[in-house]
Amino acid sequence: MSARTSLRQRIRARIGDAPPTLENAALLVGAAFFVVGFVVSIILFWGRELEIAGAWSIGAYAAVGGAVVAVLAVLLGRMTVRRGRIAASVDRLTMRDDRLRWYDVAAITLAYAATALLGWTGIAALLELSFTGAPVYDFPGAILVSVAFALTAYVCFLSAASLTPMMLSLVLAIFLVVGAFASMLTATDPLWWRDNLSALGMASNDSAWIFNGTLIVAGVIVTTVSRYATAGLPVADPRQKRGRHYVRIGLILMGIFLTCVGIFPVDAFFLLHNTVATGMAVCFAAVVIALPWLLPSISRIFVGMGYVYVAVIALLGIFFATGYYNLTAVELIAAILIFSWIIVFLRAADDVAADAE
Repeated sequence: MSARTSLRQRIRARIGDAPPTLENAALLVGAAFFVVGFVVSIILFWGRELEIAGAWSIGAYAAVGGAVVAVLAVLLGRMTVRRGRIAASVDRLTMRDDRLRWYDVAAITLAYAATALLGWTGIAALLELSFTGAPVYDFPGAILVSVAFALTAYVCFLSAASLTPMMLSLVLAIFLVVGAFASMLTATDPLWWRDNLSALGMASNDSAWIFNGTLIVAGVIVTTVSRYATAGLPVADPRQKRGRHYVRIGLILMGIFLTCVGIFPVDAFFLLHNTVATGMAVCFAAVVIALPWLLPSISRIFVGMGYVYVAVIALLGIFFATGYYNLTAVELIAAILIFSWIIVFLRAADDVAADAE
């Protein structure tokens, strides 16, 4: 027996037939996208000077390419988990009383892709303001884009392969923050805040597609996650089961209303835009107030937090009516409170479901 054969047998005996760990698989995926990204980028960038942000810039290339990478990485992560090719993976969504369907995976994938697109767009805009007029040459540009692709692939694959309601709440939080800042940074009118928050979605702003797209995708995420966030909540009798069903419907309605806010911009659909925005706030208040009766197992501390949020939003309405606050301040604070409540609810519901298992 040769030394090479003996070494191969020892390595195989040590590794065995066990699937790779989640971390190693994510590193391999990131490395693969780094190599592919560098090869493609150096061919496209060779001999050129690129701008940091704007049309046909390195930022636009990283943003669009990052969105494509995110889609591929998420689908690859879901596929490898579903086929059991990753060791020690945690996929709590598939252990609920319902499994992810193709449209759920599509919505989650869209969220990751949009986060990558808006995230790299915002980073490029911020760097453009920091390095005014600085060009980017071909080789360093290809390296930067490759790193962006590798980081996107690593994070998206790792997250998609270990989905839980908590993980999705984190994705929702990051996506909302990234989308909001990206739309503010790219707004054509720097004084948009004098009107209202929805002014970012007007056709006169370059940020309209970012702002409206953020609301649409966020609404889809809330609608999708609501079923899985409530599916594992313990119910002791048919009454509690109906209560869980009503909470799920309330969350779905909030997601639908949020999506409609993005679909119908305020400048083109003033009445409809305000109607769905008001409907979301009313639905939020109804769910929060009825929560202790609908879900007795939910934390009382969380219920109290919801009551405080509703009271603050009502107080903001009074401040706006008396002219103390402008509409942008009221909308911004109310949006932060509502979205933070949804995110914390996903985590609180997951804790209750985990304790009941």
